Amino acid sequence: MSRRIALFVSAGVVVLGGAGAFAFAYAGEQPPSLEKSTARYTAPAGDGAGSLTFSTDVTASSRVKSVKVLAWPADSSLSEKKLTAKDMAAAESATCAPAGDDTVHCTYKVAVTGSEASPQGAWHVAVLATAKNGTTTLDTTAADFTVR
Repeated sequence: MSRRIALFVSAGVVVLGGAGAFAFAYAGEQPPSLEKSTARYTAPAGDGAGSLTFSTDVTASSRVKSVKVLAWPADSSLSEKKLTAKDMAAAESATCAPAGDDTVHCTYKVAVTGSEASPQGAWHVAVLATAKNGTTTLDTTAADFTVR
């Protein structure tokens, strides 16, 4: 093999190796991802309480640090304002349990009593997932439900 060919092959290996290392490093910094997000609302009946149950699977290569959940009416001022991660800081936390290598299954459940008058209509559930490496994912409409 000539020196010129050997030089081109060596340069190609260095370039491909560098690209691979960059791709690997970038993959480690990916924000958390949400999958299978669902919400179920049960209205209170008589003296019995109803409930809102939300669940989602969160995957983060650096593991999940926290998952915050906020239910909000679709026709509220939040539709125009657009929720931010800062807004979600005071939201309540979901309870998470391991569901795979880098995945946790998170559930948020709250009782709804007849004395709590929730506006009727469409509602959204916002989720802020934070990984241990500090990356975040905010999904302001991770799931929807209707209050009747």
